[in-house]
Amino acid sequence: MPKEAREAERRSGRTRLATAPAAMVERYTYRVVWSGEDQEFVGLCAEFPSLSWLDRSPADALAGIVRLVRRVVTDMRRSKESIPIPMALRPYRGEFRVRIPPHLHRRLAVEAAEAKVSLNRLVSAKLAQP
Repeated sequence: MPKEAREAERRSGRTRLATAPAAMVERYTYRVVWSGEDQEFVGLCAEFPSLSWLDRSPADALAGIVRLVRRVVTDMRRSKESIPIPMALRPYRGEFRVRIPPHLHRRLAVEAAEAKVSLNRLVSAKLAQP
């Protein structure tokens, strides 16, 4: 595969068939939350946002979503579809662009100047707050 194609694939968060081992399923980002609507726990996978698994216990919801993702990845592999790379294995540069309204940009710039810090440091600190 040409270097440009590999780079585009890496940026897209998807991988080709040959580089998607079965063990990768264990490295996906899973979460279990309570659903008041369903009165059950919901197992979710960040890399497959359209999938979920309902069950009575958190452990069963987690086990269910992992099994479901494993089946989906197996089907994707058979049909030679691109398989998502686990978020934990994706490279992050520590930067991203965000568009904000000019009045907010101005307000943040003033706040940073008054605090005698860079705008980047101020916004980073705000994002890190719970």
